[in-house]
Amino acid sequence: HTSMTCTQVEKVRLGGDLHLSQIVYGVWTWETILAEERQALFDACLRHNITSFDNADIYGGYNNNESLFGEVLSHSTNASRESLQIISKTGICLHHTNRPEHKIKFYNNDESFIVQSARTSADNMRCGYLDLFLLHRPDPLMDPKAVSKAFDFLQREGLVRHFGVSNFTPSQYRMLSSYLPPSVPSLVTNQIKMSPAHVSALFDGSLDMMMEARVRPMVYSPLRVLFGKDAHEDLVSYLRTICSEIRDRISSSSLPLPSSSSLSTTSTTTSSIDIDTVALAWLMRHPSGPLPVIGTSKPHRVATAADATLLVPHIDRQTWFKILQAERGHEVA
Repeated sequence: HTSMTCTQVEKVRLGGDLHLSQIVYGVWTWETILAEERQALFDACLRHNITSFDNADIYGGYNNNESLFGEVLSHSTNASRESLQIISKTGICLHHTNRPEHKIKFYNNDESFIVQSARTSADNMRCGYLDLFLLHRPDPLMDPKAVSKAFDFLQREGLVRHFGVSNFTPSQYRMLSSYLPPSVPSLVTNQIKMSPAHVSALFDGSLDMMMEARVRPMVYSPLRVLFGKDAHEDLVSYLRTICSEIRDRISSSSLPLPSSSSLSTTSTTTSSIDIDTVALAWLMRHPSGPLPVIGTSKPHRVATAADATLLVPHIDRQTWFKILQAERGHEVA
């Protein structure tokens, strides 16, 4: 792959004036890999112009993965702080040895908790400020006035540039939006679960709400059930068929494609398109413009994810509906 062109992922507007790379890298498994592997993944992201990194206070068991990311950042000579977009989340309280006061798992979106979490996250990641800070889950006891005060304080202190939510329903998103202070013009995203094997967001109003609010969704677990022991076998085999269909179509098309890692058609015998590339392109084909958050621990899969940005124009309407039909097991009504 080294002699080939690296697919460069473009920046797109998420919401407000925040721009993220079209693919976001999530570090939720970093506690399971070695320091040199973490460095290799960070470098692979930068090679493909993936500059947006998604974290959370609970990843790796309280502040662990944030600190691991901070180590990589502090040793990095090829990225300025301003060139990166660093994201974290708060609000889930785990029953964990690092938090003996937590007797059960619960949610906390209180003002003081939000403020302290943002401070701790920025300190752990040694990044000075967060480009984006999300409420990880809707808290039934959340007082939107208290959240508004926390957001206002963090914005004025320069600790957080933009705010969003994760796993919120459309009504929860609208409700919190209506309480935002003047210093925070709008929420800039709702990070939701979606993949070709988990499509409820298409039908429950989540993506409609994002388009109404003129912001893009971030999508976590975008490749769920394509790999591993709980793989959706029918969907996976169907995606493989579609991969070869698209490869044949690209070979005979006039659409320009750089000879990147997995979309190169210079040699018909060796060229192939990975199913994760097609799965991500299927997600990104939606008009809400989802930004997938990938969590791979393999640098070569960072490359196949980057290639998805090139593949989106090749996911025509019938191909898109074929993948939807494979997941649902029946054609549309």
